[in-house]
Amino acid sequence: MRTYSGAANGKGAVSEWNSSGSAGLGRMAITQSVPPGLISIKVDFVKPFEAHNINEFTLEPEGASTRITWTMDGTNLYIMKLMSIFVNMDSAVGKHFESGLKNLKGVAEQ
Repeated sequence: MRTYSGAANGKGAVSEWNSSGSAGLGRMAITQSVPPGLISIKVDFVKPFEAHNINEFTLEPEGASTRITWTMDGTNLYIMKLMSIFVNMDSAVGKHFESGLKNLKGVAEQ
């Protein structure tokens, strides 16, 4: 289940989710929106583990296209450090970044 609150868009817009699947329970809020070049989102995961991250999307014109850079900065839990010994975290997390950027591209081109 996903609910929305706060501003309709831009700074103050909030999305909360509660899933029985791997998405777990969490909340994200847009903390900064500077059109046309920057969006910053605070993401708080509650379940299956607690973590707090800042995701930033930087948009730069590039000819007829736009280059989007997505960065994530936040806590590195002990379990994640332990997992990184056995799993290439760039590969594990990278597929989610790629999927998210592909979805963003589709929405932007509609």
